[in-house]
Amino acid sequence: MNETIEAIRKAAAERIRSAEVPASVEELRVRYLGKKGEITSLLKQMGKLSPEERPVMGQAVNSLRAEIEGLIEDRKSALLAIEKEAKLLSETVDVTMPGKPVNLGHKHPLSIVLDEVKDIFLGMGFTIEDGPEVEYDYYNFEALNIPKGHPARDTQDTFYIEDNILLRTQTSPVQVRVMEKTQPPIRIISPGRVYRSDAVDATHSPIFHQIEGLVVDKGITMSDLKGNLLALAKRLYGEDTRIRLRPHHFPFTEPSCEIDVSCFKCHGAGCPMCKDEGWIEILGAGMVHPKVLKNGGIDPEVYSGYAFGLGLERLTMFRFGLDDMRLLYENDMRFIGQF
Repeated sequence: MNETIEAIRKAAAERIRSAEVPASVEELRVRYLGKKGEITSLLKQMGKLSPEERPVMGQAVNSLRAEIEGLIEDRKSALLAIEKEAKLLSETVDVTMPGKPVNLGHKHPLSIVLDEVKDIFLGMGFTIEDGPEVEYDYYNFEALNIPKGHPARDTQDTFYIEDNILLRTQTSPVQVRVMEKTQPPIRIISPGRVYRSDAVDATHSPIFHQIEGLVVDKGITMSDLKGNLLALAKRLYGEDTRIRLRPHHFPFTEPSCEIDVSCFKCHGAGCPMCKDEGWIEILGAGMVHPKVLKNGGIDPEVYSGYAFGLGLERLTMFRFGLDDMRLLYENDMRFIGQF
């Protein structure tokens, strides 16, 4: 049996040292140390030996096992180190090579104009407020002096989730929400998405953006409204821009007005952009209706305020001379890339 042990020792050592990949070493481990391996076979033959021979042979077999285990571990470690070194060499990066150019994105036209408007109003002391796009009928209509059955609802046909829950048609609900939780003075703008059941065409979309403005304090008048909106128009379209107020009706303001700016393309002379009128309508505004102040928890006998609503798409189209609102939503890189 000693001869058998010695033969196994020599053969195992030669085969292990000759193995070139870790998988081959694993095969040798199974061949010699596995349940059906040669070491196990030697141990099974121990029963044929005399009681005096068994301890000696047992010690010799265990020594062989330990020697083979050591050879296997050493060879496996060496092969893994070689593989790792080869992998590192194959993955070496030449840091002196120029990098691949990366196309950087930029702001969408709507974001460009929205950020300009935000900066203008932040500079005038306004804060920015947000509100839910899925809104209660109360905040979207009733709190704004538009009760059920009011004809103004016809022009704001929207998408209903339930009888009293809908996708907001305007950012005006934020007015009431802010007044409910904040006592005057209030100076806020609230930009965001709004929804109406409109067919898609060059000037309409079922989803678009509004920028609501609200100021409430003691002694607020229409002259404050005009002054702030004139400052906005001059910042957007140039210092020579003029504005005019035309009487209008909105249920949530009294008195109400439409506000036009002098055409920034023809400077009032008349052109296709302003339809030869010299003026371009940009927003609606007015003094906050006393009922709306009451619904917001503010005493209209003590405080007054004004509100206005800007269409972001309309401002953007004027800003960049666009004639089709759909360009802003089609994600055509030939168009977007121009900005």
